[in-house]
Amino acid sequence: MGRIYRHQTLGRDEYLGRVDPASGAIYRARLGPDKAIGRVDMQTGKVYRLRLGPDEYLGRTDLKTGKIFRHRLGPDKYVGRTADNGKLYRHVQLGRDQYVGKVSAMTSTLEGGAAMLLFFIGEAQGSTTEEEDDSLWDSETDLNTGTDH
Repeated sequence: MGRIYRHQTLGRDEYLGRVDPASGAIYRARLGPDKAIGRVDMQTGKVYRLRLGPDEYLGRTDLKTGKIFRHRLGPDKYVGRTADNGKLYRHVQLGRDQYVGKVSAMTSTLEGGAAMLLFFIGEAQGSTTEEEDDSLWDSETDLNTGTDH
């Protein structure tokens, strides 16, 4: 069972949730029973957010390379990658990719892609439009602490 952590620069990494590799279910940690928030199709690498009605397609992870793509109108956008050791990196244009967290005891790069799309891009930012989401990634705000540089 992969446990998802957000990197904290000056402290212990924050535990966010877990991934069940057998079913592909993703759970958010909370007081009491964990809440199912999404799933990853272990055959195709597609990641979905659970919601009332049909699940929302968020993006996909390339099984061979570990590259993570967010779904959008037109070609999907490359947003990061997951390493074989479970570390998650967000893509930075014209710079070095930024380490944002990890999935411990990861059995497949698909688990890391699901964690990135559900915890570090989708729900974590709470944005409703693609432009708002892009502006959050491109800003000079530290996503780990919420402070400006």
